[in-house]
Amino acid sequence: MKIQALPQRRKILVVLKGYPRLSETFIAQELLGLERAGFDLTLISMRRPTDKKRHPVHDEIKARVVYLPEYLHEEPIRVLKGVVSGFRMPGFKALVKRFLKDLPRDVSRNRFRRLGQALVLAREWPDKGTWLHAHFIHTPASVTEYASILTGVPWTCSAHAKDIWTSPDWELNEKLGSARWTVTCTKSGYEHMRTLTERKEAVHLSYHGLDLARFGHFAEQRPCRDGSNPADPVSILSVGRAVEKKGYDTLLQALARLPADLHWRFEHIGGGDELPRLKALATTLGVADRITWKGALAQDDVLDHYRRSDIFALACRIAANGDRDGLPNVLVEASSQRLPCISTSVSGVPELLVDGENGLLVPPEDPVALAVALEAAIRDPKLRRTLGDSAEQRVRAHFDHHASIEQLSRLFDSEWQRAS
Repeated sequence: MKIQALPQRRKILVVLKGYPRLSETFIAQELLGLERAGFDLTLISMRRPTDKKRHPVHDEIKARVVYLPEYLHEEPIRVLKGVVSGFRMPGFKALVKRFLKDLPRDVSRNRFRRLGQALVLAREWPDKGTWLHAHFIHTPASVTEYASILTGVPWTCSAHAKDIWTSPDWELNEKLGSARWTVTCTKSGYEHMRTLTERKEAVHLSYHGLDLARFGHFAEQRPCRDGSNPADPVSILSVGRAVEKKGYDTLLQALARLPADLHWRFEHIGGGDELPRLKALATTLGVADRITWKGALAQDDVLDHYRRSDIFALACRIAANGDRDGLPNVLVEASSQRLPCISTSVSGVPELLVDGENGLLVPPEDPVALAVALEAAIRDPKLRRTLGDSAEQRVRAHFDHHASIEQLSRLFDSEWQRAS
């Protein structure tokens, strides 16, 4: 019997907008999963880290990190060397042609920055990479695609949420046409991208899933709080950056609508530019004394909060510029800990939560409906227990990240077999 050799796994240069980032642990989890599956990675970051804390998963990833010039004027010599080197590369004319096609449709400094970063990447070419992969189909994919045109090295892409919905259709069409394949993490994003390309077979749905070893089963029973005891209020938690698409103003308005006889506390974990405005709004609404703003926390601390809270709430919405969540990883994390979730019927959220079965869903931008759902959950600990148990069962049955890693492994290996 002849044993077929496994395809040789090549060095992948993974282009990221920034690394490490507290808000993108789902990407770090995927990188670690690919390393454990035998893939050889080098991480190419377009920005240097700004978060002061790291999640444990970042310390487990062995891949070397290379930082491109975040702003071209900060490292002019490095950029100039990239330009000079680019002239001698076989794909330079094709790159210039593509850039001149893109520029009239996106006249911006950002467009020149991505070209410069691609030229630097192509010149320095870390660790003899033989494949390019971008996380996010907006700016990281622009750098990746330009580098691919210049070097002839094939590329693939993981698209997520904001990058899909805030990118113009023409740009998505170009990238979906040149990437060997693209994966995305929600059915809504998957279906949208398939309408924008003739290569529908090259677009794949792949839920991120969760490292269930890191988010183990929480066996303890939560207290049967029902909001009637001022000394023991129901604990409501939310985790997420304070940005428009998270809908925290809607959530604060809903909290302010809860009956005066109901006793609750709200804790928010996360940074974000809108925190000062939200704190002022909480004061205006008269609920500031019931709210604790914790800022960004490490993953172990977040897990502890999931386990000692009674309800998780996230009022996702579609922002004015089209930005929206895909399937927020925090909803999957909270569900894994039997914490009942209340959220909105936006984007990929209904792909995890079914209203009345394993969570409560309300329309976005509706503080009245959100307040009704919150009140029902606060007053009924039995309902919370039923929803939380069902949510955990769904996560452990359908959102194990090993399935996503296996799917990505097959996609990479099939391409490399075809190229061999």
